[in-house]
Amino acid sequence: MSVAPSPLTMRVRTRPVEDPGRLLDLLPNARNPLSWVCGADGLVGWGEVARYTGSGASRIRGADAWWHRFVSRLDIRDEVGGPGTGPVAFASFTFSAESEGSVLVVPRVVVGRRDGQAWVTEFAAGDGPSAVRSVRPVRSSGALRYIDGTAPIQRYRAVVAEAVARMRAGELKKAALAHDLFAQGDTPLDARFLLAGLARRYPTCWAYSVDGLVGATPELLVRRIGDMVQSRVLAGTVWPDGRTENLAERLMDSGKDRVEHAYAVDSLAAALRPLCATLEVPPEPRVLALQNVSHLATDVRGRLHPGSPASLLQLADAVHPTAAVGGTPTPVALALIDELEGMDRGRYAGPVGWVDARGDGELGVALRCAQLEGHFARLFAGCGVVAESDPDVEVREAAAKLLAVREALEGVG
Repeated sequence: MSVAPSPLTMRVRTRPVEDPGRLLDLLPNARNPLSWVCGADGLVGWGEVARYTGSGASRIRGADAWWHRFVSRLDIRDEVGGPGTGPVAFASFTFSAESEGSVLVVPRVVVGRRDGQAWVTEFAAGDGPSAVRSVRPVRSSGALRYIDGTAPIQRYRAVVAEAVARMRAGELKKAALAHDLFAQGDTPLDARFLLAGLARRYPTCWAYSVDGLVGATPELLVRRIGDMVQSRVLAGTVWPDGRTENLAERLMDSGKDRVEHAYAVDSLAAALRPLCATLEVPPEPRVLALQNVSHLATDVRGRLHPGSPASLLQLADAVHPTAAVGGTPTPVALALIDELEGMDRGRYAGPVGWVDARGDGELGVALRCAQLEGHFARLFAGCGVVAESDPDVEVREAAAKLLAVREALEGVG
């Protein structure tokens, strides 16, 4: 399903501008801010000229076809000509084909910055509106009350224990299992407050906001710029727990984490390889250190086949879900997740980011996030579980990951 005005008379113009300052400070109000920002660079948007919604196994392919039709009928004047210029859609897809809520949102105004170059893109029927908007003050969350989610922590431990037992029985090798937590505010929650808090705490992550899903992800599902494709795979986690040893060394020496990471890298590479003329997969991971946790990370790079390179959304359709957020073997792991978790993940752990008219863009994995609606926020966290996993340790890992969103929502630090 899609909702869009006829674009026959619609014009969209991108022009260079002076440095606009902090991109997140430009978002004018709490109603559906759109963001994909890492450090000083990225995109923010507001307003809406078109929207695609879809579900089912074809939801990402359907979005790609809809986007191609939409941009083919626009009058585009792009004075900058780079990734993220011209018309842009912010994207967020559900983890599961059975869930509702996958969406592309085409904003009326986008402000972007990349490598020192800033620009503004505006849709207009005539000369168009000004990109300058009156920005309403950001509201803090105020007092919050936490409520057990549909998969509370006590049940999560039991789910992990059952999954470990099945892995030791040989049913599968890995499953990424998650749980949720609700927060209720005294007043409607301002997505910009959570977004800014996450961006401040995690400047090397991508701070995103699409249709009420707000988070900061360290994991890049896929980036496409021309015929170049990149991905950052994360799996394997440690966090400060009072021990004195070096966290990076501890993580690199962990057999359990190295096995979990290898499953994720292998699944991503297997999905990309048929689409690429070349694919570079480092033989060893590195350690990515964040404020609350450290991860094993592998950066995969490739070059698409010449002549008919796949668009960003076609790439996402091919690789999602990877073993990092699904499991190994993926069909068995997804069935186990559906059976044991007992909740609808919605867009948690699904692809999130942006795509432009050339089919270029960036999609991360929607981690460290909350779905905001009125006074309520639904927070998510999950862990990769293998046969060697300890349910108590996985519970502590999930709590460490959830803390990132809780502290930002509360305004701590």
